[in-house]
Amino acid sequence: MIAVLNRVIDFIEEHLTGEIDVAGLTGELGTTEYHVRRMFSSLAGMPLSEYIRRRRMTVAAADVIGGGDLLGTAVRFGYGSTEAFARAFRAVHGISPGDARRDGGPLRTQPQLRFRLTIEGKTTMDTRIADQPAFRLVGHAARVPLIYHGVNPHIQAHIASLPEAEHARLKALSNTEPAGLLQVSADVDPDYTEGSELTYLHGVAVSEGTPVPGDLDVIEVPAGAWAVFRTAGPYPAALQATWAATAADWFPSNPWRLRPGPSVVAILERAADFSTATTELWLPVERA
Repeated sequence: MIAVLNRVIDFIEEHLTGEIDVAGLTGELGTTEYHVRRMFSSLAGMPLSEYIRRRRMTVAAADVIGGGDLLGTAVRFGYGSTEAFARAFRAVHGISPGDARRDGGPLRTQPQLRFRLTIEGKTTMDTRIADQPAFRLVGHAARVPLIYHGVNPHIQAHIASLPEAEHARLKALSNTEPAGLLQVSADVDPDYTEGSELTYLHGVAVSEGTPVPGDLDVIEVPAGAWAVFRTAGPYPAALQATWAATAADWFPSNPWRLRPGPSVVAILERAADFSTATTELWLPVERA
């Protein structure tokens, strides 16, 4: 995976002024665009699309300061107008192309990334692979923004809006793994961009043929393999650290890759104030 990501970086550098066909490249490299985008954003701390924009604007800045034709520069870097180019330039550098040309800066440079795998062996991940038949995730869904760190207040508000009796009703419906009340994230932006919207479902898993009450939302999940990561500790910090470790440690060291599908967190045990919890993180995977 590290070699694949570095090849993607090289490909981007070779095509900064042309079309960057990430899907075609990842297919040639024997992986998927979905997995590469998810791993890139987790390891680099920014979406792949944002890295491409920053690199293009870093290189384009030299043309701007050098006095080249702005429309020509815009077209060269894939923008159809000077207005669109100026918006992208300002988003990266914080100033307009005209200001950069007049004052020479300040400019924000995005260096070319290089990924390296460092294996420290300090953390043992409690992981298993589960082959699951098709099942359904049922419960109450809402659109919420993606937040990397800390408690997501939008999810908190969604759960708090449900009557206490509803949690018990949902839990009684659960009849397959992942067991118990679940936190489900679906329809996530492929670049995993913080602030982008996803579908959050508070609910349970039921077998494929289980009748579902009409007032509940349903996500159909096809049969497939899942990597299951068990974590215990401060909540949600320990769970979020496990999320990060799957990209930094587990996937680069194991013959699996992410496949499209929802991610699921099962709360197995929790303190009364939810300060600590034992959880299982379920990620849909396939053989790499």
